[in-house]
Amino acid sequence: MLAKDSVEDLEIRLLLEAIFGKYGYRFQDYAQASIRRRARAALARSGLPHFGELQHKLLCDPEFFATLLDDLTVRVSDVFRDPQVFRAFREKVVPLLRTYPLLKIWHAGCASGEEVYTTAILLAEENLYDRVQIYATDMSATALEMARAGVYGEERAEGFERNYRESGGKFSLENYFSRAYGRITVREPLRRNIVFFQHDLASDHALGDMHVVFCRNVLIYFGSGLREQALATFANCLGRGGFLCLGSNEALPPIATAAFAEYAAAERIYRRRAS
Repeated sequence: MLAKDSVEDLEIRLLLEAIFGKYGYRFQDYAQASIRRRARAALARSGLPHFGELQHKLLCDPEFFATLLDDLTVRVSDVFRDPQVFRAFREKVVPLLRTYPLLKIWHAGCASGEEVYTTAILLAEENLYDRVQIYATDMSATALEMARAGVYGEERAEGFERNYRESGGKFSLENYFSRAYGRITVREPLRRNIVFFQHDLASDHALGDMHVVFCRNVLIYFGSGLREQALATFANCLGRGGFLCLGSNEALPPIATAAFAEYAAAERIYRRRAS
C-alpha cells in the first residue's frame, strides 16, 4: 500500500482501489516506487489534468481502462533474452525433462510472447515439442493479443538471431520466423502447443501440475508480500523436482528457500524441493 505522505500518494492509492473494485486487478501490492512511476506516466499519456479525472474516466470507460492497464504493466521482452539462461536451461534442465512422457510449462507474465516462443524453439530443437503444452498468461489483454499474433518488427531480427546463437541455437531463426512487409512472424508449427489466456498473479488461482514455471523480470515490480505470494503459488503448482526460472535480477528471497533449492544459481534457475 502506498504511504499517505502526499496528496499524490493518496490519489494513486484511491486510483488503485478503484481499479481493484471495478475490474478486479490488484496493483496495491506492487512495489511502491514502480507503481507510482507508471501511474504518473499513465496520467501524462492520458492528457488528463489530475488523477481524479483519470479515476473517473477509467470507471466509466472500460476501453480507456484497457489502455490504462497497458500503461500500468511492464512489457519488456526479447527472443532468447539473457542467452546464458537458455543455454543453461538447454544443457542442465532439458536432460531431466526428457524423462517425462508429457510436459506442462507455464510462462507467467508472458508480455508480448517472445520468451514463450523462445521456449518452443528450444524444445523443438531438442525434439520435445511434440510432448509439451505451454500455458502463457498475462494480465494485459493487449499484451496477449500481441503474443498470440507472434508478429515483431523486422528491425529486431538481428538481435533475436544473436541471442539465439549465444544461447546454443542449432540452426537459424529463419527456420521459425517468416519475413514479409517489414515484419517477422512466428511460423504456424511453433504455435500449436501454446495456449494464451489472461491471468493475474495478484488475485487469480494457480495453474496445476507444472514441470517448469517461467516468471522472468516480473517479481521485481512486486512488493515483498505479493512476491512471496507469487512464489508460494509457483511452489504449489510445481511437482516435486519441478523448475522455476526467474529473471536475472530476481534472487530468491530467504523465505522461499524452504520450497526451492538453487539449481543453476547464476542463471536464477531453481528446483522444487521434495517436501
